[in-house]
Amino acid sequence: MNFYMPTMVYQENDAVKNHSEQMAGYGKKALVVTGKHSSKQNGALQDVIDGLEKYHTAYAVYDRITENPTVDAVMEAAAFGQQEGADFVVGIGGGSPLDAAKAVALVIQNRDSSKEVLYQNISLRHLPVVAVPTTCGTGSEVTPYAVLTREELQTKQSISHLIFPELALVDGKYLKNAPLSVITNTAVDALGHMLESYFHTRATDYSRMLCQYAMEVWGMAAGVLFGTEPEEEDYGRLMFASSLAGMAISHTSTGLPHGLSYYLTCRKAVPHGKAVGLFLPGYLSVLPEEYEPQVIMALRTLGFGSLGQFLGFTQEVLGTLGLTEQEEQEMVEGIAKNQKKLDAVPFAITKEQIYQMCSMVR
Repeated sequence: MNFYMPTMVYQENDAVKNHSEQMAGYGKKALVVTGKHSSKQNGALQDVIDGLEKYHTAYAVYDRITENPTVDAVMEAAAFGQQEGADFVVGIGGGSPLDAAKAVALVIQNRDSSKEVLYQNISLRHLPVVAVPTTCGTGSEVTPYAVLTREELQTKQSISHLIFPELALVDGKYLKNAPLSVITNTAVDALGHMLESYFHTRATDYSRMLCQYAMEVWGMAAGVLFGTEPEEEDYGRLMFASSLAGMAISHTSTGLPHGLSYYLTCRKAVPHGKAVGLFLPGYLSVLPEEYEPQVIMALRTLGFGSLGQFLGFTQEVLGTLGLTEQEEQEMVEGIAKNQKKLDAVPFAITKEQIYQMCSMVR
């Protein structure tokens, strides 16, 4: 049994404001890594700037991170940070800016490195990272992973280096202005983390404890995904569930649905959370009979009476996806070569079962 969570996490109203002194104390100049619009609209960027200015910490803003950031985008942001003399990084946004911030912190620290350093299995230092999540999906604020798009391979892959943020400032208020589609896709991504981590080769009692509590909290707020008028607490619940699920996958990693999702995201531009969610009912359906009590428990904790009801939920909130036979075959053949994702499955899965998972996406 083991449990390791080195990130200092504060989840509360006005988390950035309340802990801005700690945030500003990680260096003399921050590189703020974020996207073009959302962090401005939800107020997170201004909160961070106000906190840095209050404690007289210099900063530079790089706001060109897009969804599914590429390795080249990380190198561009890192070059900007080096030019500005940044000595710590603040990531604001969903998983894309937060993951990019981690990779940028590595490259800035290791000046004159080429992009190949991101995927080399060597021990390297990195700048301190502060994470301010504004979506409720990746849990990147509490994981060591930084998933980037590798265009030359037409897939997404986490860098080889494990980089936990030093500090995570989690505040549900940043979800209030998010479109329902963003809340849905990211909340379903978090759901994937819970289920994939729970039914994982490396799952432990600690990681399953995190998953179960995350499922319970997530289920309390799931009505938001159906368009139910959210209560004030629902935004915090979705953020909390995402962080708990992130802590779980920091110990297990993700599994087969995430591995399959990368094909849909890179080849068909399907948003990441939606791509993950489409495979979740299929993954539960191929689990061996001895897992049935745990599957029933998980579904009931989330608020679903059966696997069929869960499938209906994913189809209603995510839709279906028309895959050709050739696309399905490419996806299955691709994941069959990904030994890391196959090893995450806690039983000997067959190609026929993977095809069964994919058939439920149609």
